[in-house]
Amino acid sequence: MTPRFALHWFHLALLRGASLLAPAHLRAEWWQEWHAELWHVCRARAPLCGAWWPAEREVTAFCLGAIRDAVCLRRESRTPPAPAKSLHASAAQCIGWLAALLALSFLLALVLPGVRAQREQLRYRINPGLLLIERPQSDEDQARAVQTSEFRAWKARQQRYFDAFAFYHTVRERVWTDTGTRPRWNVAHASANLFAMLGVPLRFAALDEGSEMPSVILSCDAFEREFGGNPRVAGNIIRMGAHDARIAGVAPCGAWTLPGAVDAWLLEPDGAMDADAAGYVVAHLTEAGRAEMEGGGAIITAFRPHGNEDDYVGIPVEGESRGPRDLYLFAALLAILALPAVTSVSMGESGFNPHRPSWKKRFSRWGFLCAKIALLLPIAYYVPLDLAYWHAMAYPYAPEYLQLIATFAIGLFGMRWALLDQRRRCPVCLRCVTHPAHVGSASRTFLDWSGTELICTGGHTLLHVPGLPTSWFGSERWLYLDNSWDFLFLGSSEG
Repeated sequence: MTPRFALHWFHLALLRGASLLAPAHLRAEWWQEWHAELWHVCRARAPLCGAWWPAEREVTAFCLGAIRDAVCLRRESRTPPAPAKSLHASAAQCIGWLAALLALSFLLALVLPGVRAQREQLRYRINPGLLLIERPQSDEDQARAVQTSEFRAWKARQQRYFDAFAFYHTVRERVWTDTGTRPRWNVAHASANLFAMLGVPLRFAALDEGSEMPSVILSCDAFEREFGGNPRVAGNIIRMGAHDARIAGVAPCGAWTLPGAVDAWLLEPDGAMDADAAGYVVAHLTEAGRAEMEGGGAIITAFRPHGNEDDYVGIPVEGESRGPRDLYLFAALLAILALPAVTSVSMGESGFNPHRPSWKKRFSRWGFLCAKIALLLPIAYYVPLDLAYWHAMAYPYAPEYLQLIATFAIGLFGMRWALLDQRRRCPVCLRCVTHPAHVGSASRTFLDWSGTELICTGGHTLLHVPGLPTSWFGSERWLYLDNSWDFLFLGSSEG
């Protein structure tokens, strides 16, 4: 066997080994191409037969180059992984995030005691014709208070302008509960008819009129704080100071609009109250009393047994449970009315070409917008509700203001985001357009178009956003691409 013949077989072995590095589905074609090229290389080097060693060395270098070619072919033939889509680019992921936020806020509303109490509270309205009677011209609560003896005298005397009286005074007392705790509460010792006069309904009412034991009405905060919102506490006996009392019910959240911060009301007969205690009198006006009252209030003159006169003022007692739903509806309506002031409600114009999406695509686009708004509206209800009532606040109306402001902010900026997001989504595949490119010059706005172009990575549309709105190009404009653009998006998945 001659050396040149042996080198020829060596070159074929190199090519055959290199072919094993090529992808399997391209191996046969690769071998045929390189085998044919080897024949041409050998023919081209034939005149160098007199000096055959340099020629064979060049052929060997050619065969070694086949190895690098096979490795490169294998690398390029691998299917590139699909580029990860950003969270805001996928319509399904957008809906998923909104649904997750709604589910989380709804779950918190079910778990948090304060929020649950607000959702389950009773609707009520304070009975009309009620007056809070106190002394005038004093900023101190104790100086404005009325003595229990005065209240008893008024109630025992026949009245022309009043047909019912109730009294309460607040003291700080230690309370023994079933949980073993002994906290100090602000306990209002009140007339048994106080809540009947106010017309405030009670939750879990368990009144026993035949029992001689006084009844206790828990405030909403004390009920959630000390008993965890458990309705089974109705009817239980607790000790308040020197009194044993039976829990008769729970007052609605925010129902107490009279002076004094109260944790519980101890309802007892008027004769059982301390005669020297100073508190507040609630009186109900007769028809004659309502006719005499002017300007919403009244000046009341009380006669003492020795002929002395005392002047008091009667302040109307009014109240109505608005509830979180009423505040939500009011704030949501304000947000909708204010929306055109912070963003355009237009979805942009369509380019003047026949390549428009089908009616199914257009229905999907508007359905996606409606789905976002449908999820945002309950989010604007539950998230502010969780923020406002997850814990008790010192100021009684602070949760309502917080809910009102949060609902308005979430509703306004949430719907603004929904519209801005919709205007940046391709009408065909609902993916966000990307790769912004500035076109034109700002100095030629009135002579030529100037603005930003964004493109759908699926090859469906171009979005033209004018840099300065003009009379002939005032809003965003969609340009639907035809099939001639497909070669630029071969690697993109279809929407």
